[in-house]
Parts: sequence; C-alpha cells; structure tokens
Amino acid sequence: MSDVITKAVDALNEKMGSGGFDGSIKIDIEDEGSIIIDGNGARAGDEDADCTLSANAETFEGMLTGDVNPTSAFMTGGLKVDGDMSAAMKLGAILS
Repeated sequence: MSDVITKAVDALNEKMGSGGFDGSIKIDIEDEGSIIIDGNGARAGDEDADCTLSANAETFEGMLTGDVNPTSAFMTGGLKVDGDMSAAMKLGAILS
C-alpha cells in the first residue's frame, strides 16, 4: 500500500470519527490505489461502492487538507464522480 493511501485512510478516519459513513464510496487515487469508505470507516480496498470518486494524488491531498474545495475540483474536472452523487456530497461535507 502506498504512503498516500495510508495517510489518506488515517486522515479520513480522523475526520469521520467513530460514526463511520452512511453508504459506500470508493476513492480511486491515480497511480496510488483505492480507498473504501463505508459504515466501518475508511480502509484500503477496491470493492464496488455506491459512488466512485477519481482524482490524482495532489487533488485528493488538497481536499483532505482543505486547500482544494471538492465542489470546485469536480466543476473543473480534477475530481470525477461516478454513481450516487448524494453520497459524494455527504463525503464533501465531511471533508469541508
């Protein structure tokens, strides 16, 4: 597992707290791997999910730190969303 994935999993679990996530999201980070977010929290994985987000490592790290707005990243093509848009919006609220 890449350092980017490991750090992202840790950061996502910290932001979500112990409540997990209602639904499931897969985050594909270009050239790094995938993360699954669901009721159990975030972990490295590549299962099917309600929604798949795709971004490069720089964009995703920026969203985690708050330097990149997820909505702006989507509107400018830096973040691609496939599937349940409401799940993506819930994650965007957690990242903000």
